[in-house]
Amino acid sequence: MENYRRTKTTVSLINYHFVFCPRYRRKIFLNPSLEERLKKLVQDICDEQGFHLLALETDEDHVHLFLNVLPSFSPADVMAKIKGGTSKIIRDEFSELKAMPSLWTRSYFVSTAGNALSQTIKRYVESQKTRS
Repeated sequence: MENYRRTKTTVSLINYHFVFCPRYRRKIFLNPSLEERLKKLVQDICDEQGFHLLALETDEDHVHLFLNVLPSFSPADVMAKIKGGTSKIIRDEFSELKAMPSLWTRSYFVSTAGNALSQTIKRYVESQKTRS
């Protein structure tokens, strides 16, 4: 079972699955050192921001990221921190990407995933009126 995150004012379990791509869908992850550098940078950003990195993997032209975050971070906030925190560094360190105005597209896929099924939550919410 997954652990709920607790702060002074919240108890939460918010897991986001992100998929995002480099501009022009370039196959940048055919370079193993670039892939490793991205993974290290993402881990550093997660540590800084208090995100729990549950999984991270790349294919040749996209990134899959599975994170647990606190409710104070929207998906847009998370993507801004991850993409913004990696783009310039990677472009500076890998000369073949230097000419790109930015490393990532502005778009991304995001989906939520918790440990309770939607139907279970729906039943729970509906049953609140009848509880004593």
